[in-house]
Amino acid sequence: MRWLRGCRVAWARGTHTALRVVHGDLEAAPARVRAFVEQGAQLCQPAAVHLCDGSQAENGAVLALLETEGVLQRLAKYENCWLARTDPKDVARVESKTVIVTEQQRDTVPIPASGATGQLGNWMSPADFQAAVDNRFPGCMRGRTMYVIPYSMGPLGSPLAKTGVQLTDSPYVVASMRIMTRMGAPALRALGDGEFVQCLHSVGQPLPLQEELVNNWPCNPAKTLIAHVPDRREIVSFGSGYGGNSLLGKKCFALRIASRIARDEGWLAEHMLILGLTSPEGRKKYVAAAFPSACGKTNLAMMTPSLPGWRAECVGDDIAWMKFDSEGRLRAINPESGFFGVAPGTSMRTNPNAMHTVQRNTLFTNVGLTGEGGVYWEGIDHHLPPRTPIYDWQGRPWSPDAKEPCAHPNSRFCAPARQCPIMDPAWESPEGVPIDAIIFGGRRPQGVPLVYEAFNWQHGVFVGSAMRSESTAAAEHKGKVIMHDPFAMRPFFGYNFGRYLEHWLAVGERSGARLPKIFHVNWFRKGPDGNFLWPGFGENCRVLDWICRRVDGEDSAQETPIGYVPREGALNLQGLANVDHKELFHLPKEFWEQEVRDIRKYLTEQVNEDLPREVMQELEGLESRVKKM
Repeated sequence: MRWLRGCRVAWARGTHTALRVVHGDLEAAPARVRAFVEQGAQLCQPAAVHLCDGSQAENGAVLALLETEGVLQRLAKYENCWLARTDPKDVARVESKTVIVTEQQRDTVPIPASGATGQLGNWMSPADFQAAVDNRFPGCMRGRTMYVIPYSMGPLGSPLAKTGVQLTDSPYVVASMRIMTRMGAPALRALGDGEFVQCLHSVGQPLPLQEELVNNWPCNPAKTLIAHVPDRREIVSFGSGYGGNSLLGKKCFALRIASRIARDEGWLAEHMLILGLTSPEGRKKYVAAAFPSACGKTNLAMMTPSLPGWRAECVGDDIAWMKFDSEGRLRAINPESGFFGVAPGTSMRTNPNAMHTVQRNTLFTNVGLTGEGGVYWEGIDHHLPPRTPIYDWQGRPWSPDAKEPCAHPNSRFCAPARQCPIMDPAWESPEGVPIDAIIFGGRRPQGVPLVYEAFNWQHGVFVGSAMRSESTAAAEHKGKVIMHDPFAMRPFFGYNFGRYLEHWLAVGERSGARLPKIFHVNWFRKGPDGNFLWPGFGENCRVLDWICRRVDGEDSAQETPIGYVPREGALNLQGLANVDHKELFHLPKEFWEQEVRDIRKYLTEQVNEDLPREVMQELEGLESRVKKM
C-alpha cells in the first residue's frame, strides 16, 4: 500500500491519535482488515472509526444522522424513502478525473496514433499518483467518522464473488453501499483472512469546514480524483460523494478492477444486464446485454413483455461477471444487490417494475420533490392534484413551463433488487445462470437496423469493438453526439483495450466452450419524420423472441453485409400498427460506407498497434461486403 507513505507525513506532524472505535469490534476483525483500517486512519486522521455491521439498527442510525445533517430529507409519501440533493458541481461520474495507475502507460491504455488524443481511459504514473495522494489524504477526515464497510460483490459464498473493504467518511455512502452490495458482518465473516480489494474514499472536507457547503453536501470538486491500482487491487477516491465516484463497489470495483482480475483469472467482467426469458412453451433462456448508460438497459432488464405467454425475469440491470463452468457453459452472476438507475424517463408506462421497486427503502438523488412528499422527474407521467407545489432538484419552486428541468438529467434511484417484482428465482444462485446470448446495443437514430446477429464469435467481438451511441448524462459529456463506446465499456476498462479484445478473442478459442450467440440491437432508429420506427419497451420482447429462436437453431435469418437479420415475416409484428419491417432493416450503402470509415479511423487511431489482427480482418471483411452492396 504505497499510498500509505502519506502516513509518515501525518506522524511527522504529530497529529496521530489512538483509534477511537465507536461501533463494532475491530480487534475481532481479520488481521488484514485491521492493518488496512489502522493505516488508513493514520493517513486520514478521523475522529472516530465505525466498523459497519449492515444491520437494520445501524442503517436507521445512519439515515437519522444524514437527516440531522440536512443531507437527506424523508419522503412522506413512501415507506423509508429519502431524497438527497448534491452540490451542483458533484452530479455525475467524472471521467476526466478517473485514472488507472500502472508502471507502464501501455498497460492501461493503447498509445494512440500520432496526432490523435486518446479516448480509452486515463493513465497516471505511480509517482504522480503518490504525489496526488500526499496532496489530498493526510488529515482529510479530521473531525469526521471513518466508516469501515466490508462488502461482497456477488452472493455470499459464490465461487464468482469477490470481497472489498471500503473506508469512507460519508454516511451517505454507507447507506447506499448497504443497498448496492452485501455489506456488513456477513461479508466480513465470508472474507476471513482472504484477500480483498482495498478501497479508500473521502469527500475531502475535514472539519471544521473552511467554507459553507452547498445543499449540505460535502465534496471537493477542485481536487476530485478516482484512481485504480489494478496490480495491487486498490481503489482510491477523493473529493466526490456522488454515485459511481464514491460507491466504490460499483464501476470502480465491479468493472475497472474486476475486468483486470477477470483477464488474469480467465473470466469476463462486463457492463451488461442479465435477463431470464421464458417462452409460452416453457423454454427458458438467459441473455446478457451491453448498452451504454441511459440507453434503456434498466428498462430491458425489468421488461414487461407485450407478447402473450412470455415471461421476463431480472437477474441484474448493470453488471455481469461471467465464467465458464465445468461443462463449458458461460455462467453469470450479478455482483450487485441493488439498482442505481437513472430516474428521468422512468414511469409506469416505460418501466412499471422499476416504479414498483422504488416505492420503499429507496434513496433518491437530485430528483424533484412534490408538496405531498413524493418524487418527480421528467417523463414520470404522474398526474398531481391541482396546485400541488413542485420543487426542482436544487430545492427551488418549479413549474412545467420552466426552462430548466425539474430533475437533474442524471438523477438516480438507489433501491434494493429484492424489491423488484420480477427478480429471477436464481438471481442469487451461487453458480450463476447460463448465458445463451450476448447482445450489444446503442442509441443510433440512423442506419443501424433493429437487430442483427454476428456471423460467429470473432465477428461478434468486432461488433462489440465497433459500438457507437449518442452520449448520455451519466458522465460530464454535453449534447447528443455519436460517441464510440466499445462493449459499452469505454469509461470502465481496467487495462489496455487492445488486450481486452485479445482476451475476448481467447475466450472464443477456449477448448470445450459452448459459446453464446452474439447480437446487436438498436431500439432508437428514427424515420424521415424524426419519429422512432420501433415502439420499444415491452415490445422489445418481439426481438428477444427471434433471438431465442435463433439460439435454438431456427432458420429464420437472411445474410446481409453486416450480419444476419430476420427474414421478412420472421419477426412477430402481430398487433403492431405502423411498424415498417423494410425501413427497420434498410441498410443505406452511403451510411455504412461512412460507418466503416469512422470505425476504421477510431480503431486505427485509438487502439493503434494494440489492435488484434483478427479485429482488423473483420473490419476489412465488412468494408469489402459494404462495397458490394
